[in-house]
Amino acid sequence: MRNLLRFIIRYNFFFLFLLLETLAILLTVSNQYYHQTFFLHSANRISSGIYQTYNRIGSYFQLRTIHDHLLEENVKLISQRKENYIITDQDFFIAEDTLFQRRFSYMHASVINNSVNRRNNYLTLNKGRMHGIKPDMGVITATGVVGIVKQVSERFSVVMSLLHSDMMVSTKISHNNHIGSLIWEGRDYRKTHMMYIPPHVELMTGDTIVTSGFSTIFPENIFIGTINNWEIRRGENYYTAIIDLALDFNNLTHVYVVKNLLKEEQENLEEFALPDI
Repeated sequence: MRNLLRFIIRYNFFFLFLLLETLAILLTVSNQYYHQTFFLHSANRISSGIYQTYNRIGSYFQLRTIHDHLLEENVKLISQRKENYIITDQDFFIAEDTLFQRRFSYMHASVINNSVNRRNNYLTLNKGRMHGIKPDMGVITATGVVGIVKQVSERFSVVMSLLHSDMMVSTKISHNNHIGSLIWEGRDYRKTHMMYIPPHVELMTGDTIVTSGFSTIFPENIFIGTINNWEIRRGENYYTAIIDLALDFNNLTHVYVVKNLLKEEQENLEEFALPDI
């Protein structure tokens, strides 16, 4: 306390100057309209700048929450697509309205590891067994097929990428429903090949390629890409089409894991009825 008093006494002229200067400013502002306007304008500008900075900081820390909310909304929208339902016999179930029965459900996940420049590429997701993910589940985005879950731990999943030599996806040409198999030949990560297209099928540059739905992994009509070119290779009697992939695997951050709710039933029936296939 004694040191504080010594400090005030030592610099008393400076503090007196600040006091008188403050009083002069207050008297000027309170009695002059121009100065009042200028002062209020300056104060509003400073306070608005502070509020804007505060809001930006608050918005920044809310981005994660907003991002997760948008992903959940995307899951809901994807789940409402008609390809996720199968039609049952309405004549017997009118009362319970079970004409449409859900076949696929979705879960979003983040990509925490990825490769595109190898012959056999994989991805790692930040969700695993504890989140309900199992091997052989499909993985997609809003713009294409990503791959198939191969290995799962409690908190992580490893996905065989579409850019893998062992990966084969049943696809079809959207406008005529002719089917073929999608295979990556290990060159450009933005292109793949659709094999086994019958030679009588008329192809056009820009034709849309989607999933056929002839598997228990991917729903029907998931967009894959468009036809760039095609050829009949030596020794073959079918077309091989070069497909421009819609999905950029080098810029992959978030995906949706597909769960087929009727997968086990379908596979058990097919194994029983078609044992030699």
